[in-house]
Formats: sequence, structure tokens, C-alpha cells
Amino acid sequence: MRSSAKTLLMSLCLAGAAVVPTMASAGIGINIDIAPPEPRVEVIPPPRVGYVWAPGYWDYRHNQHVWIGGRYRSERRGYHWAPDHWVQQGPHWHRAPGHWER
Repeated sequence: MRSSAKTLLMSLCLAGAAVVPTMASAGIGINIDIAPPEPRVEVIPPPRVGYVWAPGYWDYRHNQHVWIGGRYRSERRGYHWAPDHWVQQGPHWHRAPGHWER
């Protein structure tokens, strides 16, 4: 009886491990018909060891373009920062978010 209880407990533990949710991410792409303004000129603060500069960009919020100022991001060795930018696709504009690239 005791070994069957252990077997049942082990089976339940293994079954529970099989249904653990995994991490997922979702992105929402927005296409708009209004071209973004020209990028603003930013004064970049002095360099910081262990950080890279991510330039500012125009985001689209509440039916208007909103400037998001640049900032330092923690460095990832072996990668470089590809900044946020807008891409025209036919008559629409789509913002490509900034990301790390090798």
C-alpha cells in the first residue's frame, strides 16, 4: 500500500510538471496613415561604462505622434542596439521597435 501511494504521488508530480505554463510574448503591430515627424536632435549625455545609447523615436499614442526620448540601455556583449524606426508599407506606416542584434 505504501509503495502505491508513493507511485501515485510521483505520477501526480510528473503530471503537474507537464502542465506548467511556458512564457510567451505577443506583439501588436499598428499601421497608421500619418507619416512620423522628422527625428528630434538629441544631446547625448556623456558615455556610461556598461551601457549603450538608444536614441529617441516617435511613438504613436492616442491618435498622435509622441516623442520618446533616448536613454542608456544595459550593454549586451556581442550585440548592438538597432533603434526604433518607422517603415512605410504602401500608404501605411509601421513602427519597428528597437531590439538587440548580433
